[in-house]
Amino acid sequence: MLLSVLVGSGAQIFLMSGVTLCNVRHSWFLSPSSRGALSTVTIIFYISLEVRFPRFILLNFILIGAQSSAAVPFTTMLALIALWFLISTPLTIVGAYFGFKQPTIENPVKTNQIPRQVPTQPAYLNPFISAAMGGILPFGAIFIELYFIMNSIWFHQIYYVFGFLFLVFCILVITCSEVAVLMCYFHLCAEDWRWGWRSFMTAGCSGVYIFLHSAVYYFRKLHVDNTASMFLYFGWSLVMSALFVVLTGSVGYLSCLVFVRSIFASIKVD
Repeated sequence: MLLSVLVGSGAQIFLMSGVTLCNVRHSWFLSPSSRGALSTVTIIFYISLEVRFPRFILLNFILIGAQSSAAVPFTTMLALIALWFLISTPLTIVGAYFGFKQPTIENPVKTNQIPRQVPTQPAYLNPFISAAMGGILPFGAIFIELYFIMNSIWFHQIYYVFGFLFLVFCILVITCSEVAVLMCYFHLCAEDWRWGWRSFMTAGCSGVYIFLHSAVYYFRKLHVDNTASMFLYFGWSLVMSALFVVLTGSVGYLSCLVFVRSIFASIKVD
């Protein structure tokens, strides 16, 4: 159940990211220099695709406590809550209704009711080691672009290259798919059938590297002299990394699901 919830949330984030980047790249009304319009469109897509934001409210309370001008006003917070209850919640109910009416996904071949014993695995197929190896490749695909994005966020620079960002996003999706499928293939060759969570962790571990990169960026680039700013920085970095884990992990799992179903569907049983 937890895996299905994470994959569903990752699909929502994937759609929101793709639609937002397409709008920024091709829409005349959404200028990259207008952060307010970009933030508004992003929030609308988040709400429309039913992505929760309790962490945003918690971090906003920290801004209010620090008497920061960046804190969201109370009326705006009420508007966001209204969007949550009037748009997001009904969409969740509608999606659940149609989801439960869909037929259950069936395996292409018959499976044993008793799980098969997994033999001793090589060291590199350890869940943590394979996730660490697989996660570094998607992180490497976005490392340069991540540096410019963080400069834009924390040093108030204007970010214009959304076309290149969309290309990097496509490269990220392809890299996550290939890495997850490759490691899944290694697990299946070693007679390890537990590929579900492994595929999610392999691609999703890139979010851990993003959080580690954020910590290095904090100590090397930023000069923060108060505790509230430090909590805000690491709080938003944790949110960004967690969303990235869900996004890339979902891409990895769905890619492996298609891969496993394809190879087992080709098996001929007499």
